Amino acid sequence: MNGSRLLVAAVSLAAMVGVVAPPATEAAATTAPLWVRHVQNHPGGISNGVRFSLDPTVMQAQAKYAGSVGAASVAATTTTSLDNVQMNDDSYPPLPQNEESVAYSVDNPMVAVAGANDYVSGGTVVMRTSDGGKTWASTRVVPVFRPTSDICNGGDPAIAYSARDHAFYLSQLCFFRQLPQSEVQIYKSTDNGATWTPGRRAAIAATNFDATTGTVDTHSFNDKPYMTIDNNPSSRWYGRLYVTWTRFHILDDGSSDTCPVKLAYTDSVPTQDPSLTVWTHKNVVADSPGAGGLGFSANQFSVPVVEKSGALDVAYILEECNTSLDHGLRFKKSTNGGASFSSAVTVNKRGQWTDNPDTADQIPNTHFRTPNTIGLAYSAATGTLAFVYTNYIRGKGNGDIDVSLSHDGGSTWSNATPISLSNGNPARNNQFFPWIAADQSGRFVAMWLDRRQDPNNHDIGTFEAVSGNDGASWPNRRISTTTWNPDNGFFASGAFIGDYSGVAANDNVVYPTRSRSRGSERPTSSPTSRSGRRSITLRGRG
Repeated sequence: MNGSRLLVAAVSLAAMVGVVAPPATEAAATTAPLWVRHVQNHPGGISNGVRFSLDPTVMQAQAKYAGSVGAASVAATTTTSLDNVQMNDDSYPPLPQNEESVAYSVDNPMVAVAGANDYVSGGTVVMRTSDGGKTWASTRVVPVFRPTSDICNGGDPAIAYSARDHAFYLSQLCFFRQLPQSEVQIYKSTDNGATWTPGRRAAIAATNFDATTGTVDTHSFNDKPYMTIDNNPSSRWYGRLYVTWTRFHILDDGSSDTCPVKLAYTDSVPTQDPSLTVWTHKNVVADSPGAGGLGFSANQFSVPVVEKSGALDVAYILEECNTSLDHGLRFKKSTNGGASFSSAVTVNKRGQWTDNPDTADQIPNTHFRTPNTIGLAYSAATGTLAFVYTNYIRGKGNGDIDVSLSHDGGSTWSNATPISLSNGNPARNNQFFPWIAADQSGRFVAMWLDRRQDPNNHDIGTFEAVSGNDGASWPNRRISTTTWNPDNGFFASGAFIGDYSGVAANDNVVYPTRSRSRGSERPTSSPTSRSGRRSITLRGRG
């Protein structure tokens, strides 16, 4: 598609760490970027993490604390007498962190790294542990738009570990409030998350900036990336890093006519200078110009997973480009290293699943949005795929966490099965933001945010379900110590608690990570160590 092009001056524009301030050219912009017009005029489409970067309280807080924050590592959080472990440092300024992703080292499962949106720096807060989640230390990764050396807004983090490279990778966005540049950036750590690629040297998996002409495609915006790595030594594509994301094409009126899932992959991210990474770009879903933001090319929240054969699986949602209405759960597979994909497979079955009918994804009694974010996991032990999602078939006030299973590589899928259970029946009230992982032995571990404990369907807890029989049953347990009041979150507005949580699982430790609020969101974890059939829940701050 041919969009408008904006020339970017090749000059350095000053900005301070800890605030995403508009640089000189940004302040001189005569019109807002089209993505801002989209967010202002449409209740859905571009993800909430990007939307809430425009919240006046965020901009005021970042301006107030400009220059008070660096990206240096801070002291580790230690455990106390409670059940949950606070993962992040008690930051100053006291701004929120949310939307967690976590991965563990396959070389040492006691080592894990997690990332979350960081409203302190405007980028990602990275948290790391080397003792199975008992203690954590924090650092910050701040994105930079390299052509002008300006700090940009980041967020929407994803973390993955490479067995071949013995390295952790982080993906996050780079965008501006008053300029149209939009990127998906990749960072590398070879010391278990202690240090990362400098922002100006990030690998650029996707961008709307053309370096050869110095122009920007102002009609393109890259959103909601996620990442996976082929860690199977017998695979032809061992070590290949895959990134998927949603690319919005935005018209002059701010509406998006097409927003399909895209893919970038690479076989090498140079440690000394990741910006030299060479990427191959492919369609997971093709563009459909003029489709009005509807149909097969209206997608969001892609999740890639690699099977032991090296096959790449991608789960995603059919979501209208301009509202939050979802019309189906979809799956695609590549058996040639991402070069091409199968036709889309419909995961949801007629009459078994429905989305929240609210165009802004709001549920009763609270102000925050709950998009139907999904999770996908693959059991290397059995070959089973598990696709988790929220199902509103019992109504807007009773969203259930369901799973669909595939035992044939994603060609066919089971009936929708509730896994957020109480006494064998779907739990009352709303459950949302599921994630799922599988350990080496084939056990599936799912976690989600849950309001069953509050008769008023308001306060939030966290539950987990572990299936040790290839998805046949899903016994539930509460992993949060207490419920929390979401109205206290996000500058006491209750408007945003993130869009997703994260969990990673191996035969030794499970790392479920999520946010909770004590005035501002803080990532917490309920790591569980395994010894035979016994589980020991670690005690920590919650």
